[in-house]
Amino acid sequence: MTMLLLPPTAPVTLPRIGALLRHAAPRVLEGMILPVAVFYAGLVFFNLYGALAVAVAWVYGGIAWRLVRRRAMPGTVLLAAGTITVRAVLAAATGSPVLFFLQPCLGVFCASMGFLFTATLRRPLIQRVATDLVPLPEHLLEHPRMRRFFVWQSVLWGGAQFLNASLSLWLLLSQSVETYLIVRTSVVAVLLSGVALVSVLSLRHCLRRLGRH
Repeated sequence: MTMLLLPPTAPVTLPRIGALLRHAAPRVLEGMILPVAVFYAGLVFFNLYGALAVAVAWVYGGIAWRLVRRRAMPGTVLLAAGTITVRAVLAAATGSPVLFFLQPCLGVFCASMGFLFTATLRRPLIQRVATDLVPLPEHLLEHPRMRRFFVWQSVLWGGAQFLNASLSLWLLLSQSVETYLIVRTSVVAVLLSGVALVSVLSLRHCLRRLGRH
């Protein structure tokens, strides 16, 4: 009978922190900071309807720019375009900016529950997200130490996103839109950046420990 042996753990290295930040910065800028800045500018110079129009134009302008440059169109961009269109229509129909921001808050809350509820599964949600960003060998993912790492990461990101959703919802329902935009964007950026840094350092530590065995 032939025994099935797992291949030896090959060294897996991560890019330097600076390289990861340079890779992530344009995506954070495009996906988190600029849309909020554009919407806020629309509120300052126009009104709610002008801000909605500017926000939708920003998203579709990004799609047009990719088409003109013949660049790949990520599915997330198309999904974001459809989502922001629905949000803008609902907000315009009711005259309330709250509906424009309510759906993302609920989406973040659902993501936090997804991280927490799948923490102990064989392939938790956080593992799927992590391996999209940092490809890891399959045999490495099956190691007990990596399994414990992903449980810890599920709890970490689940808790962070629950805090994100709770804070965002409280600000949205109790503060002005201007305060919501400024405070929520600043606090969430600091919170998620800190959690991301902890995750990267924890993964480096876990891989070093695995490399010694």
